[in-house]
Amino acid sequence: MWIKICGNTTLEDAQLAASYGADAVGFVFAPSPRRVTAETVSRITAQLPKTLEKYGVFVGADFDEIVTTVEQCGLTGAQLHSASALAPRLRAHFAGRLDDRKLSIVRVLHYNAQIESQLDTLRQDPATDTVLVDSHTTTAVGGTGVNYDWQGARSIFNRCGGQLRLIAAGGLSPENVAEAIFTLKPWGVDVASGVETSPGRKHRERLRDFIWAARKAAADLSETHQPIRA
Repeated sequence: MWIKICGNTTLEDAQLAASYGADAVGFVFAPSPRRVTAETVSRITAQLPKTLEKYGVFVGADFDEIVTTVEQCGLTGAQLHSASALAPRLRAHFAGRLDDRKLSIVRVLHYNAQIESQLDTLRQDPATDTVLVDSHTTTAVGGTGVNYDWQGARSIFNRCGGQLRLIAAGGLSPENVAEAIFTLKPWGVDVASGVETSPGRKHRERLRDFIWAARKAAADLSETHQPIRA
């Protein structure tokens, strides 16, 4: 189970996520209560474990802005909220430049009536590594704190999870992440507001409990011969 803790604004919180066993941390470079600058993130990432994946979250940013931010901050991945053609350009630009590793790219889709057709399109895109399925609100593109219909999404995750790495997000918390994993069987989970004391500041115990609950749920699935789809 791949676990990403998003919306980090401080070194302390990012280090805490790493110490509890998160696979990745995310930094928001878009209008948000969790927005950070490249200067701040570059100071944070310089002090994080090299094995920890570091994602920039971009909404409406152009190619040059993303490239500059990735390079300045030492990011290993980009999370793209726009339905643009940036993914293949970014993949080509960074090929072989990140310590012989490709830039990981996460595409974000909001759960709605078009989700199946959108996933079918992304299955044909070699520049997309993973797809994060988030909830949709009229006021936020991420970090909504609102979950979607997991039972309704179950068949979609089941059908598309064999070809795409699907990440469940939107309203996850220590209290419900196990239910989301048992229902959707995603490749990974992503959380921001569910482990916060306030926007951009993490709650130590909730962060610990979220990661523990996600790991345990994934282990329980494995024991019942229901492996996480990859």
